[in-house]
Amino acid sequence: MDGKTIIVNGRAVLGIELGSTRIKAVLLDEGLVSLAHGSHSWENKFVDGLWTYSLDDVWAGLQDCYANLRRDVMEKYGVEITRLRAVGFSGMMHGYLPFDKDGRQLAAFRTWRNTNTAEAAAELTELLEFNIPLRWSISHLYQAVLDGEEHVADISYITTLAGYVHWKLTGKRVMGVGEASGMFPIDPETKDYDSAMVAKFDDMMARREYRWRLRDILPTVLCAGDDAGTITAEGARLLDPSGNLQPGTVTCPPEGDAGTGMVATNAVRPRTGNVSCGTSSFSMIVLEHNLKHHYPSIDIVTTPDGWPVAMVHCNNCTSDINAWVDVFRQGLELFGCDADTGTLFTKLFNVALEGEADCGGLLSYNFYSGEPVVALAEGHPMVMRFVNGKFSLANLMRSHLYGAVAVLKVGNDILLNDEHVALDKLTGHGGFFNTPLVGQKILTAVFGTPITVMKSAGEGGAWGIALLAAYSVDKKDGQHLADYLDEKVFAGNEGVTLAPDKAEVEDFNRYYKSWIEGLDMERAASNVSNR
Repeated sequence: MDGKTIIVNGRAVLGIELGSTRIKAVLLDEGLVSLAHGSHSWENKFVDGLWTYSLDDVWAGLQDCYANLRRDVMEKYGVEITRLRAVGFSGMMHGYLPFDKDGRQLAAFRTWRNTNTAEAAAELTELLEFNIPLRWSISHLYQAVLDGEEHVADISYITTLAGYVHWKLTGKRVMGVGEASGMFPIDPETKDYDSAMVAKFDDMMARREYRWRLRDILPTVLCAGDDAGTITAEGARLLDPSGNLQPGTVTCPPEGDAGTGMVATNAVRPRTGNVSCGTSSFSMIVLEHNLKHHYPSIDIVTTPDGWPVAMVHCNNCTSDINAWVDVFRQGLELFGCDADTGTLFTKLFNVALEGEADCGGLLSYNFYSGEPVVALAEGHPMVMRFVNGKFSLANLMRSHLYGAVAVLKVGNDILLNDEHVALDKLTGHGGFFNTPLVGQKILTAVFGTPITVMKSAGEGGAWGIALLAAYSVDKKDGQHLADYLDEKVFAGNEGVTLAPDKAEVEDFNRYYKSWIEGLDMERAASNVSNR
């Protein structure tokens, strides 16, 4: 069938992801090829010392994104979307959204970006003997307990952004196992919250006389392909106020951006991995067996079908690059040049490859917020240059690209060099890879391993959740997610692979050594700003 017929017959699949700076929607045909897109730009806000998005902005953004998708469909095919074969919702992983028994929001949405949970994370890591990162939902919950926040006693349900949207559109309080693994540790055998750890947490809470128990307030865990409910009539109107979208669409379990990234890069089998570089950055390597130790810089999460994954998550990546590009745009506008943003990024990324091996003595720190991987409680973007260095545009941009991903090396050196984790394939995705070969070349130097980038690299999240939605309705009996992706989605689509250059690996390692030593400047900046 052609695209118009697929849409009219309700055979298209929809994926929507709420990212840090954009809400994106992609509509796929039965061959899982893109038919139409929609998007909405938004930004987090720093309110009362916490990074947040209002729920009003969530719904305004979702509705605008979906309206833009409808508009794209109308312009291309001359029809309305009335029915869908399946739909999936994804969002920024982790964070904290608490509600009472009547569904009232009890506290502002606390995103993954917040680093106020150090005390809670440290105590939980010791209690559970498992690395609990600052951004996990359980860290936010327990920090609220430690801080004596009154709302904790009234909690009936806590969820993440993806889980919240899914709940409101389907009525189901469920969560994909990959997203759930960023709320509380998962037992890889049961693919559910670890019972022994739940018991330890509940015992600690019982001594504080809270009436709720952890399993009562967490979402039910589902694996990829499980029944996650359908869009209700109320949910259809909430997503599409025009009234064209009919209820009854099958949904997949909601997942976070980590899970959708794994799916979009076909990295759900053991010994495969992906690295995502956008507003934040993270690498995910699917493990064959558990690590020997737990580490502050490495999270253990899961694939959407429950395989354990070693995740190195960094709060900061491209935000500072975006800010510098905007400064260059403003400079061009002073001279009457109307610079296209995409062209500007492409040219500035490409000129970075002309920079010197040592970036001309420049060091760039991209920390807009705190960075737990290197024990920074707060962030201060910074550029430092030696007086005998060469301050050029090429060196500045090369330093920005190096600085954006240097923190990824901290945790991955442990995995690859100390734990000797096997890795056959690493795939890159996210905005850092939008300019062909440039970001890819930088990452091969960081990891010292080949990096593959596919055509979907810049829009992987929305596509990834759309693939999970399609899997929910397409899968054959007993067909695993990895097999479905190999056979249905990625057959013949291997992407472009770039091998590391030994000299460039050595160049980056020298930069990295200076970058690590310079972190003391970041800590000093925090002392100055707090006077």
